[in-house]
Amino acid sequence: MSKDYYKILDVLKTASPDEIKRAYRRLAQQHHPDKGGDQEKFKEVNEAYQVLSDPQKKSQYDRFGSTFEQAQARGGAPGFEGFRDFSSFAEAFNFGQGGNSNNNRNGGGFEDIFEGIFGGSGRGRSARSSRRQNIGVDVEISLEDAFRGMDKEINLRRAVVCDRCSGNGAEPGSKLKTCPTCKGAGQVEQRSGNGFFNFSQVVICPACHGSGKKPDKACSKCGGEGRIKESKSLRVKIPAGISDGQVISLAGQGEAGPYGAPAGDLYVTVHVRPDPRFSREGDDLFYNLQISFSQAALGDKIEVPTLAGWVKLKIPEGVESGTNIQLEGRGMPRLQRRGAGDMIVKVKIKTPKHLSKKAKELLEGLRREIEQ
Repeated sequence: MSKDYYKILDVLKTASPDEIKRAYRRLAQQHHPDKGGDQEKFKEVNEAYQVLSDPQKKSQYDRFGSTFEQAQARGGAPGFEGFRDFSSFAEAFNFGQGGNSNNNRNGGGFEDIFEGIFGGSGRGRSARSSRRQNIGVDVEISLEDAFRGMDKEINLRRAVVCDRCSGNGAEPGSKLKTCPTCKGAGQVEQRSGNGFFNFSQVVICPACHGSGKKPDKACSKCGGEGRIKESKSLRVKIPAGISDGQVISLAGQGEAGPYGAPAGDLYVTVHVRPDPRFSREGDDLFYNLQISFSQAALGDKIEVPTLAGWVKLKIPEGVESGTNIQLEGRGMPRLQRRGAGDMIVKVKIKTPKHLSKKAKELLEGLRREIEQ
């Protein structure tokens, strides 16, 4: 089914990159699994943001859509133009495992029905791999950390491979035998239908949970599931130049799959704390510099902070309030290419509110000198 990423993020098609980012952050917090949210919805929100936040991917998505439109553009199989949304068709007839058309992820679903009718694997993956379990975490770093890059240590409680049975679910010394229910295939065929419609669907074997093997005796530590819960620290490399809300994907660092299924992925959402000194737009940093009237009139050399340390900034004579002075390459490192953004220093002239009599006389003399 073609996914509407704009609908998933609840934004208009004309939404700006900042609006897309704000919508993503709100929904990612709402659906984060560690905060009691829906893991599948969290993955869906991440998927939508990865596409809509990338100008090239967004352009392709706007042209072709996420699935069926792309297949059609590549010259997909004719004859199915009327069925752009197969899942809607399945829901209408309430097909799927246990009569639940929304259970496609767990083996039983409309893809399996078509697999049974036409042969082959519509999903292109095994029953075991379809049970990969991804997890997501949030980390918060400072703008300086984002500038330099860092190794961030995070603590996770997740399912890992059982150290007693090495993930096969069998008690040490117990033999693994071919599952008699599926004959080692890990899948079984189910037939369903009523009247004119009769369908065959392939589902995960309920006896061996898709592994194709059954132990004589289940592991006493994990109960035969092949995994246990464990708290562990993990070091995540955060690259220099990362932006607020970006997601780092770590393959195989999610939860170990049950019954020998491969581990899922870990998604780390990075949140960059605002810095009171700077504002950020893309790879550029902005800094407000307040100078005196005399500095503006006569010029000066002033030390200003950057994320790499203090630098001397030359203030030209007669500078006006609101002038931007560019410090090339003093911004954030660029993730996708070499170099760095710039730091833009915005000059603001401070007008004195309380002047002594002598200062007023000097300014009056200066004004007469300037106006002549």
